[in-house]
Amino acid sequence: MTDTTPVVGGLSAAPDLTPAQRTWRAFRRNPLGTGSAAVLLALILVALCAPLIAPFPEGYGTDTSLPPSSAHWFGTDDLGQDVFAQVVWGTRVSVLVGVSASALAIVIGLLVGVAAAYFRRIDGPLGVLVDLSLSLPVLPLMILVAALAGPSVQTLVVVIALFSWPEVARVVRAQALSIVPLPYISAAKVVGGSALWIIRKHMLPGVMPIVAVSVVMTTSRAVLSEAGLSFLGLGDPNSWSWGAIMHKAQLSGSLATAWWTTLFPSLAILLLVVAATLLSVAYNDARNHRAH
Repeated sequence: MTDTTPVVGGLSAAPDLTPAQRTWRAFRRNPLGTGSAAVLLALILVALCAPLIAPFPEGYGTDTSLPPSSAHWFGTDDLGQDVFAQVVWGTRVSVLVGVSASALAIVIGLLVGVAAAYFRRIDGPLGVLVDLSLSLPVLPLMILVAALAGPSVQTLVVVIALFSWPEVARVVRAQALSIVPLPYISAAKVVGGSALWIIRKHMLPGVMPIVAVSVVMTTSRAVLSEAGLSFLGLGDPNSWSWGAIMHKAQLSGSLATAWWTTLFPSLAILLLVVAATLLSVAYNDARNHRAH
């Protein structure tokens, strides 16, 4: 028998691959995507295994304001606390706030976006609500709400989520609008499928790829927001986060005298944001099957 499998670039193509399999195969071939995923996975592992990596930074020490050395990899602050331990434990709170706020924002944005695309009567009011939310000065309002609600991790999660969902809703609505006119949606309506059943069985699976990108980007933005609010003193004073480390360095005057107290938490934030951005770009490229 003659092999009729098409050959592309010297390699046998696999025409029977599903879209998800083609996406995964293309993503694995992108070193930036796999490297970014490895970095994010490492940060998650640091957050989960913080007690095994470094002791919780508390109390006072005798080695104050020491630069990075073999004894203290990231140096010490004005209280003698190890900055490496602060960054490790700060990873736990920053990642927790970022993931929790992102999850809440994704749920709200997903519900609003799908509802606006499927139920055309409420598309107009929901669209106005989303546009109005996106036009608001987010940072001043976040500061105001966080200050009124009181500093805590739960407050940060809710505040960040409330100001993050409109962007998710707009992206989901755009994707869902391209699904509503498809024949299988019309067929589901003809056979008597309820709106809830159609949304659950057909529309949600159709928008999940774009939601996967939104999860990564919303998480990185939530981490940035948490760092900014904590730096302004609106975070939980009883827990460590990357923003809280810089806030305490500012209060102690270490910003000018001990550069290491703010450099390493800033690098941690930069590492997470860059990795999340590159991961989302690589995933979008992998989904573009026409380019492969």
